[in-house]
Amino acid sequence: MRKTLLATLLATTAAFAAPAMAERVLRLDESPVGEIDPAKGVDYADTVLAVNLYETLVYPTQGGPGVQPMLATEWTIDGSTYTFKLRDDAVFSSGNPVTAADVVYSFDRLMAMGQGSASLFVGRVAGVEAVDDHTVRFQLSEPFAPFLAALSRLSIVDSKTLAEHYGEGSYGEFRDYADAWLSQNSAGSGAYMVQSHDPQTETVMVRNPNYKGVVDPAAPETVRYRYGLEASTVRALMSRGEHDISSLWLPPEVLKAMADEGTVHLAPEPGGTGEYIKLNTQRAPLDDVHCRRALMYAYDYATTVQLLQVTPDLAQGIPMNGALPMGLTGHDPAAPGFTQDLARAQSELAECQYDPAQYPLDIAWIAEVPARERLALLMQATFSQLGFTVNVVRTPWALLTEQVTEPATAPHAVEIAVTALTPDPDSLLYNMYSSKVPPTWMSAEHLQDEEVDRLLEAGRTETDEGKRAEIYKQLNARLTELAPDIFAYEFTGAYAIRNGVEVPALEDDSKRYPLQSFNMLFKDMRVTE
Repeated sequence: MRKTLLATLLATTAAFAAPAMAERVLRLDESPVGEIDPAKGVDYADTVLAVNLYETLVYPTQGGPGVQPMLATEWTIDGSTYTFKLRDDAVFSSGNPVTAADVVYSFDRLMAMGQGSASLFVGRVAGVEAVDDHTVRFQLSEPFAPFLAALSRLSIVDSKTLAEHYGEGSYGEFRDYADAWLSQNSAGSGAYMVQSHDPQTETVMVRNPNYKGVVDPAAPETVRYRYGLEASTVRALMSRGEHDISSLWLPPEVLKAMADEGTVHLAPEPGGTGEYIKLNTQRAPLDDVHCRRALMYAYDYATTVQLLQVTPDLAQGIPMNGALPMGLTGHDPAAPGFTQDLARAQSELAECQYDPAQYPLDIAWIAEVPARERLALLMQATFSQLGFTVNVVRTPWALLTEQVTEPATAPHAVEIAVTALTPDPDSLLYNMYSSKVPPTWMSAEHLQDEEVDRLLEAGRTETDEGKRAEIYKQLNARLTELAPDIFAYEFTGAYAIRNGVEVPALEDDSKRYPLQSFNMLFKDMRVTE
């Protein structure tokens, strides 16, 4: 009896002394600024936030092209009419059910605000209605081939919760559409919800207790999404086990050094991203196509790829042969890649109306992405051989995104990674090159060309996939002729992932999504150590 009592006391004491299982926390970083309102965000960090805080009707297909169901369980297409059936178990983080009325509200809000992914739908949707609580119908104004893919960017927000947080604004009965409130909070049905948000420093997310989807048992309970960490800081944190996933933007030598230390493993993330050196087509001397072509032929593509090598088996980029990355409709894998041709560059420059000695070039590089500096310096060295004086300017991303919206303030050239917003080439090329789209960092070229506009519109209305592919091949050829960009390389990226953290979508080709950032679903990740 005494022995049994003693054993019980010892067991009880041990139970109290043993520490509780530590909370699973995932720490990763990105460039600022993080935008958590899904009606505004489009860049990499914004997309990672959106796919974890919100759900959409459809999502890019895992391991293949096209889209798969998400909030929608099925859909029918009758000409220009798309009808979707919604899951009946989907719930927002507030506990409110997801209804067709929320889909209508989310679409109307996106279009009224006119930011973010709104350009994917402008002029294409004649109306959207809630047929019943779980059926929503979109009526298009005309055939629009990219529509289904575009819906992977329509995040569904909780209309009831937003109505409780309207502030002063200009949207009639919707006032500010909860613009101010949603810039600090989330109202989605995704696996996570916002606990706190500082767009310059960190967004902290916690599990949505009402989420009805599948979550890995070892998924993080809390996610700390940090912004603007220096490469040296990331390396130091990861060596101490205080950081879990790096951004994609670390210099190759830093990634290699971290892998050599044995505390991390590397994983690439290819998918629909081109690295474009955007040339300001409205600012002399680059308003002359011959001058732009001179820079395109002078660019050192081979050295660029060498600079991207991380290990013998992994590089942060591969050569491009046009405006379209691999895997998108219209990409021609048989077309030759670009190579440096200084003789042809000099020939084009001879036809340019400007004297390069009289027109210095400003080349900006994004301060938060240190690896970009070396390509800016490479351009400086190369373009100087053509007679240009080249000024290299380190520019914070937030400032650059303001500068490039106006031709007068945009630099002559800046390297920017642009990812297809959806699994369709329209979502990449239309936002970059259509003269109808308000200028953003994606369209820093400020291209104005009637033939480009015609082909872009044709690609949107043609529903036959074979004919669409031919349209985009013609568009690719026209863009190469006009040289609004130097198509530097296709970005494949590489993450450093702390050992003890698993990201199946990055480490298993069969589970990878076709677009970058869509792979960063925290609910599918595993924090095992």
